[in-house]
Amino acid sequence: MKDKKFDILVVGELNVDLILNNIQTFPKIGTEIIADQMTITLGSSSAIFASNVSVLGAKVAFVGEIGNDNFGKLVLDSLQQKNVDTNYIKISQVAKTGASIILNYQEDRAIVTHPGAMEDLTCADVSEEMLKSAKHLHVSSVFLQPGIKKCLTNLFKRAKDAGLTTSLDVQWDPQEKWDIDFEKLLPFVDVFLPNKQEIKAITKKDNIENAIDKLSQYANIIAVKMGNEGSIGFQNNKIINVPPFLNKNVVDAIGAGDSFNAGFIFSFIHNKRLQECLQLGNLTGAINTTAAGGTTAFASLEAVKKTAIEQFNFIIN
Repeated sequence: MKDKKFDILVVGELNVDLILNNIQTFPKIGTEIIADQMTITLGSSSAIFASNVSVLGAKVAFVGEIGNDNFGKLVLDSLQQKNVDTNYIKISQVAKTGASIILNYQEDRAIVTHPGAMEDLTCADVSEEMLKSAKHLHVSSVFLQPGIKKCLTNLFKRAKDAGLTTSLDVQWDPQEKWDIDFEKLLPFVDVFLPNKQEIKAITKKDNIENAIDKLSQYANIIAVKMGNEGSIGFQNNKIINVPPFLNKNVVDAIGAGDSFNAGFIFSFIHNKRLQECLQLGNLTGAINTTAAGGTTAFASLEAVKKTAIEQFNFIIN
């Protein structure tokens, strides 16, 4: 595996985020409220993960689709600034680049997304050459990508057949159908990365332990993001809890889960123990909340290390 060009191949959605901060309450039909701050930045779970894990030191390539428009240019420029290889990204001459409008309220948010070109990406766009160029495959936000969702199990099987390790963060299902055959899919997924709401919705269980127990029959590693409660990991029939790094001055939580994924998978591809993977995931998730948007806090590895030691008293080696 040492001759691979990339450490991680990310297959996922691409969009920009229009973020509205400092709103007093969520809007109501027929009324208008003021947001004191607005930011337009790189969005999408997959792109935030790719950018931030690249900053941590991984060599990353991205497979996705954008439109031939200004938002698409912003996406490409943002990824390239973080040293993410964009040669596998398709540019549609028909569909527009996806966009999300995010309304932040305290530590929660509401999101409206126009999928645009991300709906057109299919597994046929992920060639064997692409898979063989990397050591690890990461896929996110499958419910926003119907062309990927319908062949997801086959994509992960192809990756495993090509010798890659794999990870998956399905993200929330806007239709709340959760219509993926996880029993067939998860044996091909080395690391499954749901948050606490998602794993309960997927399994139809009312607590995390029962949800993990249901998935444990066919899952390998499960890493459950618990927000300001830290994270819970499952491997080899054992469950561990890892405490959080708490930020008392949260700017926003956009991309915190994706930044957790970045820390976890960076540790995972370097063969760290589950507890170490969860710990770095908790840390990078917390660092994410120190600045607006999903990638601002990850300007450089030096900046990440500085925040880790100054705000969370943790040294990243």
